[in-house]
Amino acid sequence: MDISNRFEMFAEAIPGLMVIDTDGNLVYINEQCADYIKCDREKARGQFVTDVFPPSCMHEMLKGNKKYNVCFYFEDGRMSVSSQVQLREEGKVVGVLEYDTVQDLNGLDEMFMKYSESLRQEADYYREQVRAFQSTKYSIKNILGSSKKTQELKHQIELAATMQSTVLIFGETGTGKELVAHSIHNLSDRAFGPFVSVNAAGMPESLIESELFGYEDGAFTGAKRGGKRGRFELANKGTLFLDEVNQMPLSLQPKLLRALQEGEIEKIGSEEITKVDARIIAATNRDLYEMVQDNTFRDDLYYRLNVFPIIVPPLRERKSDIPELVRAKVEELNLERGKKITRIDPEVFRTLKSYDWPGNIRELYNRVEAAMNYAEGDTLYQEYFKFRADNSRVNIDELHSEENPIEAIKKEAERKLINETLIRFDHNKTKAAEFLKISRPLLYQKMRRLGIKV
Repeated sequence: MDISNRFEMFAEAIPGLMVIDTDGNLVYINEQCADYIKCDREKARGQFVTDVFPPSCMHEMLKGNKKYNVCFYFEDGRMSVSSQVQLREEGKVVGVLEYDTVQDLNGLDEMFMKYSESLRQEADYYREQVRAFQSTKYSIKNILGSSKKTQELKHQIELAATMQSTVLIFGETGTGKELVAHSIHNLSDRAFGPFVSVNAAGMPESLIESELFGYEDGAFTGAKRGGKRGRFELANKGTLFLDEVNQMPLSLQPKLLRALQEGEIEKIGSEEITKVDARIIAATNRDLYEMVQDNTFRDDLYYRLNVFPIIVPPLRERKSDIPELVRAKVEELNLERGKKITRIDPEVFRTLKSYDWPGNIRELYNRVEAAMNYAEGDTLYQEYFKFRADNSRVNIDELHSEENPIEAIKKEAERKLINETLIRFDHNKTKAAEFLKISRPLLYQKMRRLGIKV
């Protein structure tokens, strides 16, 4: 059946269809619309539109350049939504057509549900964009590797993200404890709140206290005018990451404990209590329980921190992840350094897996970066990786010219030890000095004496 020319059938099928001329008089109304507004269809034609349907605003569309309009009608306890379109001929307005988009509340509910779902999806998209822009640098996607140890770590992170409990991250230096903290925050319901970190390592006690809790105007000589907000306040409604918490001074630990237990802080120089809501994630490269036994860490603070422990495995326990870690670092350095390494010799992975990596992933990345500096073509070879040489044999001929051969050997061994330690700790002098069990000023002194760049 050909219906292409049956315009009347089309017009009668459109809900609430009415047409007016340039005088605002009704020239067409379909049967469905007449029944809906309860008027006599034949008598309605030729009458001014508001005489037929008093709430109508169709005639207002006859003037101006607005070609389309949406109008909401409330009549007889009913609500409808109508669309109005200017009718034009040779650029002149010759009338207005109106039809109903919604004629009952059920239809309105359906429309709102469709639009709300669309708006929800759009809001979710922009929420993710905001999260990426203002939140942490890392997410769980940055934790590379497919080993069983790595999968277990990711599962622990996901569990920690679902709760508000304090998390204590255990791990050797260079394993990526901060990355774990970032990942927990980004997966949690605090992801849109701030992520604030503070490192207790090598920081004077007075400075740690002011950094954590802030101070009032004039609290001490040199205090910033107007005072300063502490990290606890800055992390309100978000996450506070306490790195190297094992180095928190004993005298400051009671104040930290109170902040964790009561959610209250007291600024330096103030007698007022400030309420804060910050989720705490702490990290340590020392066994805190052992420190408790040695009376160098408070037991009550330890138990308050150790609510949900996460152990980050050292690289030597997840060596099967090394190829993925290396490839990712090579791709990153290709972009940063303008390199074009597209292939890694399989011998590289065999060599890297035979090493125990005392400096963990940080040391691995430093080794890869150093190797990339030697690479000239598109392939990374094993010989580009400079591991510690075998020092069991001594070159007597080279030592012959030395005034004091024994001192020369000791000096070279000391230089290599300091260099290896600096590599392990990513040239962090405080951590290197702690590992070597010497003061930081003495480390600087030795570096200058041995010709190591400070």
